[in-house]
Amino acid sequence: MTTTTPAAPSTTPAGTAAGRPGPARRALRALAVASCVPYLTLKIAWVAGSRAGIPDGSALLDDRALMAALNLMTVLMDAAVIVLALLFTQRWGTEVRAWLLAFPMWVATGLLAPIMVGYPAQLAAGRSAPAEPFLDEWVFTVVYTGFIVQGLTLGTLFALYARDRWGRVWQGRVADLSPEAAGPVVRVTAVAASALLLAPSALHVLWLSGSDRWLPAGQAAEHGGDLAVMEGVRLLFVAAALAGVLMLVFRLGRALPVKAPLALAWTGSAGVGCWGGWLLLAALMPQDGSDGEPTTAMVLAYAGEMITGMLLGACVAVLLRRRAVRTA
Repeated sequence: MTTTTPAAPSTTPAGTAAGRPGPARRALRALAVASCVPYLTLKIAWVAGSRAGIPDGSALLDDRALMAALNLMTVLMDAAVIVLALLFTQRWGTEVRAWLLAFPMWVATGLLAPIMVGYPAQLAAGRSAPAEPFLDEWVFTVVYTGFIVQGLTLGTLFALYARDRWGRVWQGRVADLSPEAAGPVVRVTAVAASALLLAPSALHVLWLSGSDRWLPAGQAAEHGGDLAVMEGVRLLFVAAALAGVLMLVFRLGRALPVKAPLALAWTGSAGVGCWGGWLLLAALMPQDGSDGEPTTAMVLAYAGEMITGMLLGACVAVLLRRRAVRTA
């Protein structure tokens, strides 16, 4: 089934005059930038040698050089939020190639969305204090609150920008998607990635149920509310990724608007792939031989999530690219 090709949207974002953002977008941009300041200030202070918020005995004090390098990396990552906020609200931002902004935004979604869901859920369930010192509790409050604001403001700016620039790509209903937009390679990739994702998901179900099998001794001893909440959150993103991608690729839920499974596929694949990659990076960092060292099963699960999340995200990218060509 085909639909009439809609007129291409203007390259000037809606709500702007002569390419300048309207007051709502300026407010969102200012809030996004301001929400980065506490995190950037804290990280730069740590690089400079400050121990603000780091208690005695914290593992963060074990290798100062490594922590400085990681802190510099995360400074650059959070600074990218500021760049994206500017890009989404400037005339020149409409000239940037799609993949140069879509991929960083996908990564930002994958790193911020699980925190936006998981941290409030942990607070509601009652956060438990770790057995060993790591960071003062106020640090988590300041940093995670900032991340939530970043996610809300940057996500809104991106949604407005994407609607203005590519809104035609997700107009219509799932039934209107062309079978050729996916193609056999994308379908096989989506099914294979979905099947492979079931293995790490089974571990999350196991840990959510209360089992400490394949958990490090230190984490098993602290097996409680925080871990259960995060395992539930990770399964939520897995479900969103699988549902969204398979609905788009196989045109399931034909009466739904395209943007519904697209939102699930984008957020779910990003949450699975990017959060899995972040945890894999942390697991591969030099360990001190403590009982908190990640197990082989955990490392394999993180790697599997990173790979399958990226594959599912690639399926969405190919489908959108082909549909954009057909509706141009």
